[in-house]
Amino acid sequence: MHSLSSRIAATCLGILVTCAAMAPGVRAAARDGTQYLVPVGHTVGVKLFSDGVLVVGLSDGETPAKESGLREGDILLSFNGTDVDSTEHLQRLLSENGEAVATINVKRGAKTLTLRVTPEAGEDGVCRLGAWIRDSMAGIGTMTFYDPVSGVFGSLGHGVTDVDTGALMPLEHGSIMDATVKAVKRGESGSPGELRGDFDLTRDSGSLYANTDCGLFGVIEGESNAITARQPVPVAGRDEVTTGDAVILANCGGDEVREYQISIERIYSGSSPTRNMLIRITDPELLAQIGGIVQGMSGSPILQNGKLVGAVTHVLVGDAERGYGIFIENMLDAAGLPAAK
Repeated sequence: MHSLSSRIAATCLGILVTCAAMAPGVRAAARDGTQYLVPVGHTVGVKLFSDGVLVVGLSDGETPAKESGLREGDILLSFNGTDVDSTEHLQRLLSENGEAVATINVKRGAKTLTLRVTPEAGEDGVCRLGAWIRDSMAGIGTMTFYDPVSGVFGSLGHGVTDVDTGALMPLEHGSIMDATVKAVKRGESGSPGELRGDFDLTRDSGSLYANTDCGLFGVIEGESNAITARQPVPVAGRDEVTTGDAVILANCGGDEVREYQISIERIYSGSSPTRNMLIRITDPELLAQIGGIVQGMSGSPILQNGKLVGAVTHVLVGDAERGYGIFIENMLDAAGLPAAK
């Protein structure tokens, strides 16, 4: 969800700074063989806590982490057989272990490895591995859809990745909060803009159950006018999406979600799960207001011919008016909400 480096061609549009299982047996609302979802388009605050701790870097020089074979991007799951819950928890385990040889279990891609490490005490007496780790992230993004039958929502259209490693954050638990947009940094060529929001820290409005390449998914808790205000619309299959005029729903100021004109310029048939269409902002008001697509708009629903077809996922760094979108079918598959047949 944090923006990727401006050196690449496009950047993810959610914003996160440092600070899963699928839904069981659910299916979105359907009638007459057609699936219906509420297109949302409202910003939400996100809190995400990792399953284990993510290694985001290694200290310079020879360190216990390097000697053990630990790598940037590894997920440290346990220390001497004890599951690691947070950075503070790992530090307590290191303190209790001292400089004795310890066993750590790490997840590296699809593999789980067991490594042996010998922590070293610094001049302050604190035992360390020589690795930088992270256990949580928080920020702002946009909710794409809400299913009034199951209570499931989908957001972002891409996964929450670590700002330093680009690795998908392993979700242990998390939640969303109501949010409003207080300011917008305008997008320009070579410098993606961003939405800046205020969060309602007094309550969580939903819980998360999956962080996937195709989005962040959870279940709504209680009522929220910002989420349930619109009526459900039919869901389009990927074969129904065409080049031409369409609209997005976006929350680019305060608490208001508005409809903006776009053009779907190209449909991709490749294997990328999140870059299924090339879109261009054509709405004069949105272009004048923020310059096109900005970070925080990831997840903004795309509608064409009255149907929900997908969501905005990336902005082209060199052209803020253009970006990528994901098919809604891909988000539903990742959410555990198979399309109605």
